[in-house]
Amino acid sequence: MHTVAILVLDHVVPFDMAAPMEVFGRTRLPDGRRPYRVRLCAESRDVRADGFEIRVGHGLDALADADTVVVPGCSQLVEEFSPRALAALREAAEAGARIASVCAGAFVLAEAGLLNGLRATTHWVAAGELARRYPEVEVEPDVLYVDNGQILTSAGAAAALDLCLHMIRSDLGSAVAADAARLSVMPLEREGGQAQFIVHEQPPVPRGSTLEPVLEWIEDNLAGEITLGMLAARSGMSERTFSRRFREQTGTTPLQWLLRARVRRAQYLLENSDRPVERIAQQAGFGSPTAFRERFRRVVGTTPQTYRAAFHGKTRVPAARS
Repeated sequence: MHTVAILVLDHVVPFDMAAPMEVFGRTRLPDGRRPYRVRLCAESRDVRADGFEIRVGHGLDALADADTVVVPGCSQLVEEFSPRALAALREAAEAGARIASVCAGAFVLAEAGLLNGLRATTHWVAAGELARRYPEVEVEPDVLYVDNGQILTSAGAAAALDLCLHMIRSDLGSAVAADAARLSVMPLEREGGQAQFIVHEQPPVPRGSTLEPVLEWIEDNLAGEITLGMLAARSGMSERTFSRRFREQTGTTPLQWLLRARVRRAQYLLENSDRPVERIAQQAGFGSPTAFRERFRRVVGTTPQTYRAAFHGKTRVPAARS
């Protein structure tokens, strides 16, 4: 039987902990046998969560013979982690255990040195902080999970389900994983990544900057043709000078700023209208529906149709009064 040890730290996020407990604990083989044994492990018997305490049945020594160790996220991103917990995690990895993190649990893996030189993900809100604290980790904020072989990381809480199902499929095949997915009322594979859940703000318009008028003009004219030459002329600069000033003041190129603004306009229209995708592509300024779909998928991580199915009417903004 495959042993899954869940390493619980103070301020553990209950869902991050419960997701692997439930998914692995409920998995069954075709003959009804349980393939996984799940243990909660911690440095002390009682662990604090927000609003209540958890009594844990196993200590850190239980990580030594675990086949898989899962580290849930914590609600507080502390600067220091328990040296004993980090040591037990390293020893489990050295012994060959598969190590996985849920959400902010990636910070624990990074602090233990297990993510050095590897790709990793975490909740998109914390991705920047993970990259800042651990520059030797290649942080990918737009995916649901990353599998490096022995070391795996997942994004926000719901992505723990995706990661657990992925590990079950790797261990026992698609049929068992599909059955586990049905028990969790989850698809075995979700389309897209966490990019579709990130709130994409409008590209920054630096207030008081020399570019503010031209950036506002772009927002008002997204449906029409916009070229670098047109923007430079409106700003009274050469194309070369305009491109340099634009990067200095926005941190990106005029083309990337324009494309992100068009995608954001398309997101708004998909959420708040019933217009066909072809019409939205035109109103957002894309040359063709095909170009729109390709750019939308690249930025958002899913198709316009799937995005609309998930978010249409859920963030509806009342129409402005005339």
